[in-house]
Amino acid sequence: MLKLYIGNKNYSSWSMRPGVLVRQAGIPCEEVLVRFDTFDAGSVFKKTLASITPTGRVPVLTDGDFAVWDTLAIAEYLVEKFPDRQLWPRDVKARARARSVCAEMHSGFGALRSHCPMNIEASLPDVGAIVWRDQAPVRADVERIVQMWTDLLQEHGGPMLFGDFSIADAFFAPVCMRLRTYALPVPAHITAYVERVTALPGVQAWIEGALAEHDFVPMDEPYRARR
Repeated sequence: MLKLYIGNKNYSSWSMRPGVLVRQAGIPCEEVLVRFDTFDAGSVFKKTLASITPTGRVPVLTDGDFAVWDTLAIAEYLVEKFPDRQLWPRDVKARARARSVCAEMHSGFGALRSHCPMNIEASLPDVGAIVWRDQAPVRADVERIVQMWTDLLQEHGGPMLFGDFSIADAFFAPVCMRLRTYALPVPAHITAYVERVTALPGVQAWIEGALAEHDFVPMDEPYRARR
């Protein structure tokens, strides 16, 4: 059986992508949570992953004794292993576009990642207002996301970015969480898409898991003190 090694659901945006993908697509897969800690070489986190992946990071997908790391590689492995799930769009041009926007998400939007780290349990609209006021790069990242999503929803007719659910929606699910947590200002049709993504069973399951953790990791809480 496949195993997906993930970090804390509340904080790990990288883990959320394949976690949502396998659940929403109905792919049998066991989740293995490796709690975030100091990430020092001798930490429990690093020791747990040392025999699984050379990167020492999550997520990691294992298929028997074979390991796949990096979210894009994991997604592509699942596409090939479960072709019946139709994880990419059927149309060749739409499929290329979906891969393009996933790669853009994979390597870009550094300001949004840095200033608005994923924290599903939190509600930080005041922080979001300050970030929005003071951080032009965050505003630029959100402007690009709004443009991208608007174009895709118009071209493919919704409700998801390429019509039906695809890897692209799983890749942008953590962005949806950030927009919610920090209440960043976006147009109504973008808010509606965020709500549709949030309502997906795979995303709901991830959110429920995040809320059930009750695990405060200080280094992932730049805007809050332990309560």
